[in-house]
Amino acid sequence: MTLTDPSTCASHHAIHGMNLAMTPEPAQRSRRSPVETQAPTPVLDVTIPAFNDEACLEENLRRLHGYLKETFPHAFRITVADNASTDNTLRVAERLARELPEVVVVRFEQRGRGNALRQAWLASPSPVLAYMEADLSTDLAAVAPLLAPLISGHSDLAIGTRLAPASRVTRSPRHQLVARSYNSLLRTVLGAGFSDAQCGFKAIRADVAHQLLPHVKDEAWFFDTELLIIAERSGLRIHEVPVDWTQDPNSSVDVVRTAIADLRGIGRLTRDLRRGRVPVRELRTALSAGPASSPRDSILGRVVPVVAWSLAYAGIFLACTGYLNVFVANVLGLFLATWAVRPSLGLPGLATGLAVSSGALLLLPLITTPDRWLEGAVVVGAALTAAVVGISARRT
Repeated sequence: MTLTDPSTCASHHAIHGMNLAMTPEPAQRSRRSPVETQAPTPVLDVTIPAFNDEACLEENLRRLHGYLKETFPHAFRITVADNASTDNTLRVAERLARELPEVVVVRFEQRGRGNALRQAWLASPSPVLAYMEADLSTDLAAVAPLLAPLISGHSDLAIGTRLAPASRVTRSPRHQLVARSYNSLLRTVLGAGFSDAQCGFKAIRADVAHQLLPHVKDEAWFFDTELLIIAERSGLRIHEVPVDWTQDPNSSVDVVRTAIADLRGIGRLTRDLRRGRVPVRELRTALSAGPASSPRDSILGRVVPVVAWSLAYAGIFLACTGYLNVFVANVLGLFLATWAVRPSLGLPGLATGLAVSSGALLLLPLITTPDRWLEGAVVVGAALTAAVVGISARRT
């Protein structure tokens, strides 16, 4: 069966936009009810976004279908979301859909993985929604631990992580560096508590998805990150599963272009959160999630990372001043300390730290004869100023 651009999205946007303020504020997160597994509707709907994947689609669809048939104890559906492919991807998917009753094909004329996932998920009748990349880079043995906490009601979202110590990953050093840098940036700028935003192996309860998706703006690769950040800010529980993952050597993803788009997405989402364009409090109320909590919400949880970051910043700066210009040492110290400690200061805090420290180091020779320790004290003062600005910005 092939569908074209489901039109249910507008109604979901309207319905769930109205429901946000109708639930009384709970004192704490209420436990989700277990998913009804005896209903005639498929319990699980796995979406496979596909763009020009004719070379691997049939083999991987058959592998996924066979695996779910053998191991998943409930009814399921696989939705191939053809993302405006220009090759034979659609024909391959339609042929398999005629053969395998659990396979459904949806055709989208507008490209964008985020667009495909949003529309496929909002149109799905299943209570548990998931997605995997067409190349099936993630070992399917992680399917059961991914889905179990959602079906039981323990968690709201579940994600695979390639960055956990228990994960086994085969990928190029370049891609590994990009992934770790990106997730470090998310922790620093947006205070993310999850470890791997971009792994193409995720699941979400449909009742949660229908509330969150109208507020996720991105249509492409930043979709995952935006969904997770909004979920986390709304006090929802995100379950992480270490996965075995093998990089597809034929991947057509443009790493540089995707990285630039992700940076723009981080900037846009930061502004949206600060200006209240994402109704976090209302979502928390509607989802009965209670106050969002994390170790960094406590005073000690905020102070310890800031102190560690300030000391690391000053230490790296002092270690480099014997070899580098003080301004180069200052920039290097700031970024290396931020990468290592990952304090939740946001862009305003980091920008303030760099501006204050650079300005003070520039003025210091005009006031007195500086030595290394005085310059180090200036850096610590700038770091503390950055911490105050960053924490204040996150509270507003």
